[in-house]
Amino acid sequence: MSGYAIQMVIFLGLTALVAALTWWRCRRAVHDASASKDYFLAGGTLAWPYIAGSLLLTNISAEQIVGMNGAQVALVAWWEFGAIAGLLVLAHVLVPLYYKHGCTTTPELIERRLGDAGLRAMVSVLFLLGYLCILLPVVLYTGSLFMKSMFSPDLSIFQIACFYATVGLAYAFFGGLRAIAISDTFNGVGLLVLGGIVTVLALAAVDFDLSGIPTERLSLLGAADSDIPWTTLLTGMLFIHVFYWGTNMVIAQRVLAAPTVREAQKGLYAAAAFKLVMPLIVVLPGLIAFKLYGDIGDSAYGRLVGDVLPPWLSGAFAAVIAGAVLSSYNSCLNSASALYACDLHIRYVNPQADVKRVGQWVAVVFTVGSLLIVPVYEHSRSIVDTLQRLNGLYSMPVLAIFITAVAFPWVKGKAARIGLAFGAVLYAVFTFVWSPLHYIHLMAITLAVTLAVILVVDRMMVSTGVSHAAAR
Repeated sequence: MSGYAIQMVIFLGLTALVAALTWWRCRRAVHDASASKDYFLAGGTLAWPYIAGSLLLTNISAEQIVGMNGAQVALVAWWEFGAIAGLLVLAHVLVPLYYKHGCTTTPELIERRLGDAGLRAMVSVLFLLGYLCILLPVVLYTGSLFMKSMFSPDLSIFQIACFYATVGLAYAFFGGLRAIAISDTFNGVGLLVLGGIVTVLALAAVDFDLSGIPTERLSLLGAADSDIPWTTLLTGMLFIHVFYWGTNMVIAQRVLAAPTVREAQKGLYAAAAFKLVMPLIVVLPGLIAFKLYGDIGDSAYGRLVGDVLPPWLSGAFAAVIAGAVLSSYNSCLNSASALYACDLHIRYVNPQADVKRVGQWVAVVFTVGSLLIVPVYEHSRSIVDTLQRLNGLYSMPVLAIFITAVAFPWVKGKAARIGLAFGAVLYAVFTFVWSPLHYIHLMAITLAVTLAVILVVDRMMVSTGVSHAAAR
């Protein structure tokens, strides 16, 4: 049997094994009487190991492994270290509030604290647009690029993306969050083990000698013209992580599915501990690839894995990476389904609708839509840089709304809506028209200005005698 055949047999076998184990574990689970809680929040039964495993694999998918190693600089490790701050904010500030108010979706907290259903709907729509136009197609593209660079199959990136989309849709459509979290945990263990093996074998390939790599690529203090200037660590970096880990439904959905606040926090602590070692998997191999091949961008990791792993082990690693891709993809589909069904459809279309059925159709629509957008990302200079820039179009304005809900719950809904719209337009100007500073600085400025607009408009309404009820 040829090396390629061995790879494919092991790849397909392990992928099928994870699916079978997930089905077996889900079949034994106790289901909640509430369809929305059972499908979108696993019936509130996720134990902390599944929360940590699912958080790990949802975050560290192909767009992170391929994109961060593709940067081929040590600086990108800050995306891992900074995540610890976001996880701790989620654990100690937002999780107690989500549970206190019985939230099924993260935007629900906005309505509970500010009393504005329309604002909740606006935030949900922004999340949905971000998932459809940015996150889902990027996950498909980077996962397909990895498989293309590792196996060189006679398939286009779009054809490989169709495979991922189909399998990911199956998990989200039939299993809901429970199946996603369980499969994530199995694949997460494999990612840590095999990712570590790749790093060790890659180091062995260069005799554990990183000499010859330019100093600027090894430094954690970025110059002013780098992707992450050191000054950005003092401005927007923290807020990017608070948004991603604390308010993003794709992430927070896992901790909403725990039986208690304490169980959710334990899962978050475990995920934070993993973040300390993840640069060994998502950063160091890219530096080694630079020494071996030069600056080859997002193809670096797939080529390195194909060269250092024997066929049978590379097939197993491909299965783990496929699992990571599917994790991020089906997690996002399930989150989009929850946001639309719970925040929009039930309130504005049909209060008596079957939320599970509605969610399933949303998953289908988002699968087709994200596939159609995949080709747009094939010409990106750096997928991580592109992802972060585009996320800013809604991340900082939305974070401003959550900060308002947590810290200033007396603010009127109309003032918050004005601030949200203003913030989105401001960052769009920074992105497409005028960029006077690094985009991470501009994200911090967008957040600060959005909050200022919300508070100023609210005070103006009070001073001009606009009633609380009318403003809402």
